[in-house]
Amino acid sequence: MRILLVEDESAIADTVLYALRAEGFEAVHCLTGGEALREVARAPFDLAVLDIGLPDIGGFALCRELRRGRDLPVIFLTAQNAEADRILGLEIGADDYVTKPFSPRELATRVRVVLRRAGVGNGGAGVAAAADPEPGFAHDPEGKRIRYRGQALDLTRYEYGLLAALLQRPGAVLSRAQLMDRVWGDALDSGDRTVDTHIKTLRAKLREVDAEADPIRTHRGLGYSLDNG
Repeated sequence: MRILLVEDESAIADTVLYALRAEGFEAVHCLTGGEALREVARAPFDLAVLDIGLPDIGGFALCRELRRGRDLPVIFLTAQNAEADRILGLEIGADDYVTKPFSPRELATRVRVVLRRAGVGNGGAGVAAAADPEPGFAHDPEGKRIRYRGQALDLTRYEYGLLAALLQRPGAVLSRAQLMDRVWGDALDSGDRTVDTHIKTLRAKLREVDAEADPIRTHRGLGYSLDNG
C-alpha cells in the first residue's frame, strides 16, 4: 500500500519513512504541497500523512485539493496542540490527528488502523475502487448501483452519491461540508439542510428493506457515518 508523506522537516520525514517502510508500506516523501499534488497526479495513493504547517500550501487546503475527485484517508501532523485546529481538521474529514513530537512507530500503527477502517486491503492503491466494504451492502461503482441485504435500492442521483461516499469510508465521520463537496460539487445553491434532507429519504429507503436496521449514524455537530456493525 502506498503512503504519501508531506513534511517539510527532513529529520522528521526520515524517521517516519523508516517506520512506514519497516511496516511494509511503500512511502513517498514530498517537502511541499505543490510537489504532493504532482505526485498524486502521477499515481494513486492509499493514504496521506500531511503536515499542517507547510511552506507553500496549508495542510487543510492541501487536503481539500488531494481529495478533489478521489477518496483519500488523511492523517494530519502538527506542532500545534490547539483545540481549534483539531476540530477544523476533523470537520474537513481528517481520519486522525497527531501532535508533534510523536513516535514514528505509533504513527505507522495509526496508518494501518486508518487503512483498515477505510476498507483498504492488500490489493494495492486506490481507496475509491474498493467495493463492498460494508457488510449488508453490495456496491457496483461502475454501474452506480447499490444493493442492501440482497435488494437493489431505487436511489436518486444524490441519494446514491451520499451512500457511495459513506460506503467508501465505513465508520469514518463525514462532515456535511465534506459530503456537499463530494456529492453536490459546485451546486452553490445547496446548503447543509440539503444533506440532512437526502439522508432522511435515504434512511427511509433502507428501512423499506429492513425496518429494524439504521446503519447511518448521526454525529451531532460533526456529520454522518455508516455503522460497521
